[in-house]
Amino acid sequence: MNTPKQHLIIIGNGMVGHHLVEQLIERGATTRYAITVFGEERHRAYDRVHLSEYFTGRDADALALSDVDWYAANGIELRLSEAVTAIDRDAGEVVTTKGRTPYDRLVLATGSYPFVPPIPGSDRPGCLVYRTLDDLDAIRAAAESASTGVVVGGGLLGLEAANALRGLTLETAVVEFAPRLMPMQVDGEGGELLREKIEALGVQVHTDRATQHIEDGVDASHRMVFQDDKVLEADLIVFSAGIRPRDELARDSALEMGERGGVVIDDRCLTSDPAILAIGEVALWNNSIFGLVAPGYRMAKVAADTLLGGEGESFRGADMSTKLKLLGVDVGAIGDAHGDRTPGARVFRYLDQLKQQYRKLVVSSDGRRLVGAMLVGDNSVYDTLLQYYSNGLDLPEDPASLILPSSEGAPTLGPDALPETATICSCHNVTKGNICASIDGGAGDLAAIKGETKASTGCGGCTALLKSVVEHELESRGVEVDRSICEHFAHTRQALYDIVRVEGIKTFSELMEVHGNPETHRLGCDICKPAVASILASCFNEPITDAAHIPLQDTNDTFMANMQKNGTYSVVPRVPGGEITPEKLVVLGQVAQKYGLYTKVTGGQRIDLFGARLEDLPDIWSELLDAGFETGHAYAKSLRTVKSCVGSTWCRYGVQDSVGMAIRLEHRYKGLRSPHKLKFGVSGCTRECAEAQGKDIGVIATEHGWNLYVCGNGGMRPRHAELFATDLDDERLVQLIDRFLMFYVRTADRLQRTSVWRENLEGGLDYLKEVVIDDRLGIGEALERQMQRVVDTYQCEWANAIDDPEKLKRFRSFVNDSRPDPDIIVTEERGQLRPA
Repeated sequence: MNTPKQHLIIIGNGMVGHHLVEQLIERGATTRYAITVFGEERHRAYDRVHLSEYFTGRDADALALSDVDWYAANGIELRLSEAVTAIDRDAGEVVTTKGRTPYDRLVLATGSYPFVPPIPGSDRPGCLVYRTLDDLDAIRAAAESASTGVVVGGGLLGLEAANALRGLTLETAVVEFAPRLMPMQVDGEGGELLREKIEALGVQVHTDRATQHIEDGVDASHRMVFQDDKVLEADLIVFSAGIRPRDELARDSALEMGERGGVVIDDRCLTSDPAILAIGEVALWNNSIFGLVAPGYRMAKVAADTLLGGEGESFRGADMSTKLKLLGVDVGAIGDAHGDRTPGARVFRYLDQLKQQYRKLVVSSDGRRLVGAMLVGDNSVYDTLLQYYSNGLDLPEDPASLILPSSEGAPTLGPDALPETATICSCHNVTKGNICASIDGGAGDLAAIKGETKASTGCGGCTALLKSVVEHELESRGVEVDRSICEHFAHTRQALYDIVRVEGIKTFSELMEVHGNPETHRLGCDICKPAVASILASCFNEPITDAAHIPLQDTNDTFMANMQKNGTYSVVPRVPGGEITPEKLVVLGQVAQKYGLYTKVTGGQRIDLFGARLEDLPDIWSELLDAGFETGHAYAKSLRTVKSCVGSTWCRYGVQDSVGMAIRLEHRYKGLRSPHKLKFGVSGCTRECAEAQGKDIGVIATEHGWNLYVCGNGGMRPRHAELFATDLDDERLVQLIDRFLMFYVRTADRLQRTSVWRENLEGGLDYLKEVVIDDRLGIGEALERQMQRVVDTYQCEWANAIDDPEKLKRFRSFVNDSRPDPDIIVTEERGQLRPA
């Protein structure tokens, strides 16, 4: 006889509730339960971790965690826009806005709500919260008639909200009750640095401010009056001052509650009613509520096991270490970051005010264990520190070496040093042991391991570590790791480069014919085509717009301009070394005015013109070329800029002509295609106004010549450049840069920055010096000749295209219609046009 299914109700369709459904489906729970999910929002479960991306082009469907029909296809009833208003425990029913539904088992996954302090006037129109997609729609609508905005709350969510207001082009301020921003994550020094970096972005920061009431403003809609009678006016106020558990259903149904809220659960996620479980931010375990996704996911796994009668892993709490990027600023906190929970803790601090980086290490009293860490401005060492903390690894003899700038003596922590219990993916609680078990069970590549363990499918922060562990474990088992560039070529990028050079292959079709995988189609893919295009350009420097090469290019290279979010393009002429004549400045202004382009002076000392329509690009560039400009390669994986200070020409501290050297280097390397974009900096003295030590190639003047730094970069993973050679004359400097760059082009992987290439280079910086400076391999002259060939064959790609009517045919929005794209809509802001 068939056993009738029990009724399982899940209240809440957030990230944690959705993950529970995934776990139940994966374990075959639909054969045992008829599952109904109630969500009071109109949207199906979406990614709240990346909620702010809703303001940068992603919509509800893009953020959704499942397809529209996923629930129904798996036998789950999803009832959206239907709030549960009560739980009738005696009848075993839930009461909703549309009726009553019986249950045998019930899971509370109701999450939390944004806390709004009890401030008189906080309920005024235009005082909003930042939590759901509907909240963001309300903020966007209010921002249309606002010019200033204030966020109440300087924690994680508050700074995310501030970034959203800033993205909506409002003058933005943050008001925090505590004496510093993010008081739970950072200390006084870290908070001060965080404040400086955020204020540098144009966001006002008001700390140690308690709002007494909100009233009508004089110059704006609202006036906030603080405890010291100081005031701040704004058109829009967003409250993001923390969260509170959505526990009213549990409270009203007399479940056991925490003193400060939250429904009490045990290690199996059971409440005081054995028929009811609770997970996520509504659940109180051991007097703690966990406001991160990873602990919620762990609860969901335990709850699924409990519902199916298993006796698997219990919930034992969770590490609240976090790695964040707020308003573009890195912030990391691990364990006892403040050092106030560990008796006898020892603290190491490193502060670089020039680079605006702060690192703090908290170790046990005997110096053997890492118990906490704090990072502001640079999270590059976060993953390493987290592994030391999570796995109780012995610290190096000098713990401070873990947070000091990179040096050859700094300790490294490879995959082999991690124990089986090391957590690789915190979102899905995947350990190194889980990965090893997956490999031993037959998973033979990264994709298979991701599919089986779900590692790196959450926030994605563990991707690099996961890849390193997987490759190490495969190789340790005697498995040859396939590092082929893609399915079409059984070769790495480096091998393809050597093949092209040695055999003189000049087209993709010839390379595919001779060395491609015969079992695949002959057209290639979006991985191998741009990589081969870059190799061909590096070796032979033929125009990328030639008929044989144009099918290989991505959109930006095809049209020699960066596509922007609204389908228009940027125009970026080269301004070598940042030096430009008044006459050329006038031309840029005239072109921008004529074609309605947004104008921006960049950090790389160029002037970018945004909003060019595809069909206007040839005309714009014709005018720029006539004025003496040439392409700035802003769309290419090649040299972007050489930033410079004014040097000895103007500055009283300058000891060398940094502008002249910057211009020389930019003209020399402007045609070099490389695995990744390249940026240079040339400073006229050690005061470093050109920020050369944060570039791929950094040059700093000394009294005796030039010091050369290599392999630095900004971006998502900043890295300090390393001193490579000292007191070089002009010719020796150029010679070493020639060799260094061409060796990088020859040996780096696709889309690999110089910093990552250097980190993966066997032998490290010493080996690089032996090859480039000492010419240990005897290839120095060959590298120089190859670079000289690139220099000698340079031609401006836009000049080449303008002179060819066939190439110009591509520059139209529609193949069969000469009209411009009607979907490009702009609006005016601060006297310039931007995407609507």
